[in-house]
Amino acid sequence: MLTQPLAEALAEAEKLIAGAPFVASEQDLAEGYDYLAGSIQASLRLAWAYQRDFPYFVMSTGPYTKMGLDNPDTLYFHAYLRDGAEYVVTGRRGSTADLSFQVLKGDYSPVEVPDSLSAFDDRAIEIGADGTFELRFGPSGGGRNFFRLGAGSSMLLVREVYSDWAAERRGTISIRRQDRAGLAPPPPGTDVMAKRYGVAGKILLSRLRTFLAFPEWFYLKEPVNTMTPPRPTPGGLATQFSSAGHFDLGEDQAMIVTVPAAVRSVAPYQGIQLGSMWYVSLDYINHQTSLTADQARIDPDGRMRFVISERDPGVANWLERTGHGRGYVQLRWQRLTRDLGPEDGPEVSVVPVRDLRERLPFYDTARVYPDEWRGRIAARQAAIAERMLG
Repeated sequence: MLTQPLAEALAEAEKLIAGAPFVASEQDLAEGYDYLAGSIQASLRLAWAYQRDFPYFVMSTGPYTKMGLDNPDTLYFHAYLRDGAEYVVTGRRGSTADLSFQVLKGDYSPVEVPDSLSAFDDRAIEIGADGTFELRFGPSGGGRNFFRLGAGSSMLLVREVYSDWAAERRGTISIRRQDRAGLAPPPPGTDVMAKRYGVAGKILLSRLRTFLAFPEWFYLKEPVNTMTPPRPTPGGLATQFSSAGHFDLGEDQAMIVTVPAAVRSVAPYQGIQLGSMWYVSLDYINHQTSLTADQARIDPDGRMRFVISERDPGVANWLERTGHGRGYVQLRWQRLTRDLGPEDGPEVSVVPVRDLRERLPFYDTARVYPDEWRGRIAARQAAIAERMLG
């Protein structure tokens, strides 16, 4: 059977999900199978997009094809490259808080993070008054909008990052291999189809194994219910810092994460999110499991106080655990104009939910009542729907 390699990969993938060491409940397992479904969809799409001569941008991850503690505020796109060819990337800059580009060597695997050969944001390029731009990537050339492809370059990754979901608008982007303009790829035969099904199976297993191992590298070695000081985000991202941690909380416990609201001239994007033990974001469409500085309440002392709990604490900056006693929490700062230090990072405490009024200095003015909360969720649902439709 032509699809046999994929079928075998699916059987192995199901074993990985069912045997994950943290599965302790029916909810854990159900989420694992949902994660598997999204990973299968993504792997098929990526295998068919594995075209270096006639490339196009594919959405790497999204609300229904999650991986790698995906940022709810980011649209991720990537295209495959050959390091000896020249590519032209054209687009129109949207109004999002950040737009960044990264050339990778290799891919994520269970044993390593791919090398970042270059990374920059749109401050490094010339953009027309109408928001349009044209970039060139190749082994040789020059000019401000030219970027050299180093030996082994294999992928161009683009991230478009929102801070204000309601007001900001996405841009457009496309890619072509310069010497293939006006030509067409040969029609694929069954040999090509067989190869693509095999590639899809390999992508699926690599994706699952990699991101089940990833937390051991960057999260689980840290003490539980703490967060690291801000540090450069692993993987070579330009001008991005992050603070990471993992939580383990009881039904009546809350984690308070207190962090200074960054000055916009230092960090136009600042956000916090929760993730499950599958190392993917929690449902950020129908629940408030993430917040940006634009969405969050900033207290009069210039600090944001986030409450991570299962029970509703009745405050604006509640991050819903949605039934997860264990999980991940991450803060990100992007488009930075300076490095961050411990003083820019979070302070963390774990308290009984019943003590939040005493532990939150501006509790009474931070209150949000049920009708207001429903309005907040409705706004999230509408903003995501519009964002995904472009």
